[in-house]
Amino acid sequence: MTDTTPPLHPMERERLRAESTLVMTVNSSSEFHDDVTDAIETLERGDAAHSPPTLAFASHDVLMATLTPRVLDLIEAVRREEPASINETARVVDRDVKNVHEELSRLARLGITLFEENGQRKRPVVWFDELAINLPFDPEADDTVTAAP
Repeated sequence: MTDTTPPLHPMERERLRAESTLVMTVNSSSEFHDDVTDAIETLERGDAAHSPPTLAFASHDVLMATLTPRVLDLIEAVRREEPASINETARVVDRDVKNVHEELSRLARLGITLFEENGQRKRPVVWFDELAINLPFDPEADDTVTAAP
């Protein structure tokens, strides 16, 4: 199993560990652009730009497809049990090792989990204590959520 997760810079890893909340939200590309532009302008003025780490999704559907109950159970198990490896994580959640590795790698690419490497072992880490989900409802947006019958 190969992993294409780019390693985080040590300073970024430490910054994440200092945070306790991950915010997930839905932003249009124009809202995302505006937020980034505002943050850059704040930094250029020399002002502190501190906001919690935020993961923005393009639509409600993408957010919900990412945070399935199965994924939330995996995140919670890693946070609660602190397994020493991917194999141990798979045992904790009673799932296939390959499936757990793929899911944890996908979550790492999103910045939801991290891996700490120790020799051949990779220990998954959930760096936050709280997950805050912000679901804005904009009637003018073309994003819709379909309810199941």
